[in-house]
Amino acid sequence: MIRKHSITLHGHRTSLSLEDEFWTELTAIATARAIPLAGLISEIDDNRDADSNLSSALRLHVLAWLKSAGATPQDNQPDNGEAADAGAR
Repeated sequence: MIRKHSITLHGHRTSLSLEDEFWTELTAIATARAIPLAGLISEIDDNRDADSNLSSALRLHVLAWLKSAGATPQDNQPDNGEAADAGAR
């Protein structure tokens, strides 16, 4: 589900819309880096392209983090045997 989050960046209140899964991953990234979530979001905001919106920049950061960690989309899917069946066809 997409939720609105209100945050303060550089002393200004702003809001962003982000899926719960991305918010969870951002929280995990901040924890892994031992920095506050607000600090991580501020860092991403500071480094994003001028023509990119903040929500998109946050999603791309999560994607890059997971890819650099070697995660694959299959790592986050329940194992119901379909992957093995697909390889056997």
